[in-house]
Amino acid sequence: MDDLADMDDFQPQDGAEAHFEHLNGADLYFEVVEPEFASAELQTLIYLHGGPGYNSLTFRDLVGERLSAYRVIYLDQRGAGRSGALDDTEQGSDTLDLDTLTADVEAVREFLGLETLTPLGHGFGALIALEYARRFPTRTNRAVVVNPWVHFPDLALTLLEEASARRNVTLEDPKAEVTARTPEGQHPQVGAARIEAAFALLNARDLLNALHFKDAPSRMRLEFADVEGQLMGGAEVQQALVNQGLWEFEYPPFLSEIRRQVYVIAGTHDATSYPAQVQWLEDLGGADVTLLDAGHYPWLDDEDEFVAALEEALSR
Repeated sequence: MDDLADMDDFQPQDGAEAHFEHLNGADLYFEVVEPEFASAELQTLIYLHGGPGYNSLTFRDLVGERLSAYRVIYLDQRGAGRSGALDDTEQGSDTLDLDTLTADVEAVREFLGLETLTPLGHGFGALIALEYARRFPTRTNRAVVVNPWVHFPDLALTLLEEASARRNVTLEDPKAEVTARTPEGQHPQVGAARIEAAFALLNARDLLNALHFKDAPSRMRLEFADVEGQLMGGAEVQQALVNQGLWEFEYPPFLSEIRRQVYVIAGTHDATSYPAQVQWLEDLGGADVTLLDAGHYPWLDDEDEFVAALEEALSR
């Protein structure tokens, strides 16, 4: 393990092996938690957090003890959490794309010398989990995604609809205007225009809180966990992805190319994912969907139900 002297505030919990390694051109922080009693059928999960730009710490804090039957890798994606900061040059930020984030996962697998992984992706992290399964089918047992985001122009429209409703104004979708003024041969930036209009009506945090959570106690529990973990931020990662066209990204055309079974766990109170985003995976990817009476972070609303759904997806 490389020197973690500069990261004393982020020492791993008992039972974790911490790594801060330079892999695939980035400084990646990840923790590996081994079960007390390993078996030949042991699955290795790699948790891919959302955000983008969040971290894996709070998930481990809140759910990790319930996953003791598996080897679990908790990865902070490049530029996020306890991993190294993004290169602040234009060239450096260009490395933050789905291809690179997926290659980071494969680099971690190779470094640890593992035969296969089961990617477990949440929100934005679902994209990485799905793309890893598509690109590395022989290295993937299955893919499990929780409240996935796969179609960002549609997600932007959902946010704009909610913001308009909360401000009690008529929905004005800029799609037609943006498309009309876009020169022939160029891709109209519809998603970016929608998200800009949404955040002009309601700030991003309030808007996402309104769509993510089943109730106020769940939101407060997550905020408390974030404060306890001392890992905030992620704005640099979010802006880098926006600069690279995140809000125009549409993954559904690739879903039919995934040769491993995909399992979806969706909270029905998370309007950013259910039903529209989940439907893409069910219709085009043949995903097996489990619905929970929960929000974007279902382990906050009913930990037992979430763990049961996850164990079912991992054991079929």
